[in-house]
Amino acid sequence: PAPPATATEWRGAPEMRTASGWSFKPRGRMQLDAGTISAPASVTDSGLGFSNEFRRVYLGVDGTMPGGIGYRVEADFADNAVQLTDVYLTYGRGPVAVTIGQQKPFQSMEDMTSDLFTSFTERAAFNSAFGFERRVGVSATYSHGALIAQGGLFSDDVSALTNTANNSWSADGRLAFAPMVGTTQLHLGASAHSRTFNDATASTRYRARPFIHSTDTRYVDTGAILASGETGYGLEAAVINGRFHAAGEASWMTVRRPGLVDPTFFGGYAEVGLFLTNDHRVLRKGAFDRVRPSRNLTNGGMGAVELNLRYDWLNLNDSAAAITGGQQATYGASLTWIPTDYVRFILNYGHVVVDDARIAAGTDRNYALDALGLRAQFDF
Repeated sequence: PAPPATATEWRGAPEMRTASGWSFKPRGRMQLDAGTISAPASVTDSGLGFSNEFRRVYLGVDGTMPGGIGYRVEADFADNAVQLTDVYLTYGRGPVAVTIGQQKPFQSMEDMTSDLFTSFTERAAFNSAFGFERRVGVSATYSHGALIAQGGLFSDDVSALTNTANNSWSADGRLAFAPMVGTTQLHLGASAHSRTFNDATASTRYRARPFIHSTDTRYVDTGAILASGETGYGLEAAVINGRFHAAGEASWMTVRRPGLVDPTFFGGYAEVGLFLTNDHRVLRKGAFDRVRPSRNLTNGGMGAVELNLRYDWLNLNDSAAAITGGQQATYGASLTWIPTDYVRFILNYGHVVVDDARIAAGTDRNYALDALGLRAQFDF
């Protein structure tokens, strides 16, 4: 008999394909977060205590067209608002793939890792503090064996481009090498970022939440800094051996201030993780990817269980430039349960030590907070 004109395969959601090169698949995710933050009694802030939110509610589609063209259109419906996330076209022949549209610039291994597959509910503090976000642009990726080279030119995120005066732009690049050495997966990488604000803004600001996102309070915050642009550099490394993994990154961000001293801020993290079940982390295309439990709930198992420890450091002080944004050190632990390929629960705790905090505890700006967060998520 003749093959069907359209074949359907289940990949978390139905994916339809035709022999001519068309494919179509709905996609989405839901992340529901709850958390609590405690601080010294002398800290007066409405962001303390319990909070909860829909962290992300994505809906979209992706697929392919004849001629090697791919597409994705996706939006976030959390917070009772619609915000475009990935919206792009791709074209790939051989080792080179070109992407045009709103996408992630190449600034950090953890930023390139989907929020579905991170070790904690939130990425390291420098990712949000330094403003890593999706932007509209054109990029190219070269992949050959263990080598990945990425680069692109970008304007701003799609919501910021509604300002017709916004002609900011950035150049971003990343190089990663991920060889297998025996049974050990290694990953080494570096990235660079240069952005010119032009008419978009005459200032910038760097700040971060204390470990969980459901509070809007930031205890480290540079405030507005008059600037014409910024330059950033990053280093990254990871190793996976059986059930064990380790990863770490370091990131520097220098603010360009004509006629003034250029401040440089720093952030980084180091983490280790161990699966308590017979499972392992996955590195794919220069980022961590989906863990598929060896024995999930559908085949009589309990799924995958992983324990992670992390030290996260963010320094927004630069005495030479007379900027005191504060320092934030977080000692974190997380327990992740992955009952099936597309469902995940994360419980994490962080002891956050803040120096030169934006919010004082009485007259003291050096103190500690405790943050507890829980996430339930699924995707398709």
